[in-house]
Amino acid sequence: MSDDPETTKFRTLFLSDIHLGKRGCQADLLIDFLKYHDAETFYLVGDIIDGWRLKSGWYWPQSHNDVVQKFLRKVRKGARMIYLPGNHDEFMRDYLGMNFGGVDVVDSAIHETADGKRLLIIHGDQLDVVVKHARWLALLGDWAYEAALYSNYWFNRVRRAMGFPYWSFSAWAKLKVKDAVNFIGSFEKTLADEARRQGADGIVCGHIHHSTIRDIDGITYINTGDFVESCTAVAEHFDGRLEILHWRTIGQDQSKTGELQKNLPSPISAAA
Repeated sequence: MSDDPETTKFRTLFLSDIHLGKRGCQADLLIDFLKYHDAETFYLVGDIIDGWRLKSGWYWPQSHNDVVQKFLRKVRKGARMIYLPGNHDEFMRDYLGMNFGGVDVVDSAIHETADGKRLLIIHGDQLDVVVKHARWLALLGDWAYEAALYSNYWFNRVRRAMGFPYWSFSAWAKLKVKDAVNFIGSFEKTLADEARRQGADGIVCGHIHHSTIRDIDGITYINTGDFVESCTAVAEHFDGRLEILHWRTIGQDQSKTGELQKNLPSPISAAA
């Protein structure tokens, strides 16, 4: 049973990179998203909790606790919930194979879609050379990203005051800076190759905060994006169709404004 009569029900919802414990986390938007979207199965595809950030200073407002409670409420109402830790919540890898409050913790999973496709589910950091072999560089990159988010916050306050919409520097950089574009392309190819090696038809991942659904040499590559800037998730419909959902607005009439935001086209997303 759904939380709300206007809730859209899916066969599966994939979310990643929520970063609870990080000031940039869009917990209120995620709570709103979960109010209007439900599924039989949820995959939490890593970096749900930002352990790196919490180690440097505790930040856990009530809204972040509310997100956890919202997920657990979905489980109590009958949803299946699978948690696949990432690099920011790698402490959860000490509990692989365990179940907490109805939530299964696994390192990777195979999901079969309604139309019979086998999808490998994995956060993606396991195949990121920087994270695996140069952790200090990954931590430095995380610090730089945090600084960019902070700058972006004040920049967008000015834009809103002038009547302009939100603009993300990091999202722009991913599409325009050559090294970032090359890294994303290499990451996507590596994960598609891993799916092929494991005999899967596609792969669902997170990690790089860049949502997309596309074909890579016959493998369906799906990235859920994040709930820090892009506020995206991936949904599987009951016929097996996959779609990127966008959720950027909390309004008085959310059933209308939210659906409008969900269906807006994005230069970094596609549907399959």
